[in-house]
Amino acid sequence: MSDNFQTDNEKYYFEEDHFLAPSERNGVSAKEALEAVKTLLQWAGDDPNREGLKETPDRVIRSYTEFFKGYTVDPVAILQKTFSDVEDYKDMVVLRDIRMESYCEHHLVPFIGVAHVGYVPNKRVVGISKLARIVEAYSKRLQIQEALTQQICKCIMSVLEPLGAGVVIEAEHQCMSTRGIHKPGVKMLTSSMMGNFEDLEIQKKFLSRIGK
Repeated sequence: MSDNFQTDNEKYYFEEDHFLAPSERNGVSAKEALEAVKTLLQWAGDDPNREGLKETPDRVIRSYTEFFKGYTVDPVAILQKTFSDVEDYKDMVVLRDIRMESYCEHHLVPFIGVAHVGYVPNKRVVGISKLARIVEAYSKRLQIQEALTQQICKCIMSVLEPLGAGVVIEAEHQCMSTRGIHKPGVKMLTSSMMGNFEDLEIQKKFLSRIGK
C-alpha cells in the first residue's frame, strides 16, 4: 500500500516507512540522480552493477528525499497559527532536548544532536509541536550549525514577534568524527539570543532551564 501527499512544489509517495523519490526534482530527473550515484560508486572503486549495489542508487535518492525534505517546507507557515488567550503569560516558554539531524554542507555527512528553544511571548503563543517543526524544517537541509541556529531564532522572532528568543544547539559532527581529525564524542555548541534574551540575566535563566 502506498499513500501520497502533496507539498507546495512536489508530490511524494510513502510506502512501507520509506519515502519514494519524485520523478523530477528541482529540474533534475530521478534518472539523472540515479546515474550520478552510480558514477560516485564507481569513482569510489566499486562496481555499481554488482548484486549488493544494484539497488543502492534508488535507496540513496529516496534517502535524500527524506534527508532534505526541509527544502519543501515553509518555516514561516508553520508558525502562523497562534493563540492569544494566554492570561497575560509573560515568562519563558522553553522546549529543550529536541532531537535534530542535519547535514554538513561541506562534506554531506550528518551532524546529530539536540536543540533547545525558548521565547518570551508578547501576547501570542504557538503550539509547542510547532517549535519542534521549525527545528526540523531548517535542519533537514544542507547546513552549518552556526547558520542553522540563527535561522531558527530569526524565524521565531520575525513571525511570533516575542519579547525575545533563544536557541542553543549541541551536536556531534560526523565530518569530524569519521574523517579528517577522527575525534568522536566531540560536541559543538552554538547559541543565538535575540530581543530581551540579549540581557545577561535572561540568558542565565534560559541556560539554567535547559541545564547549561
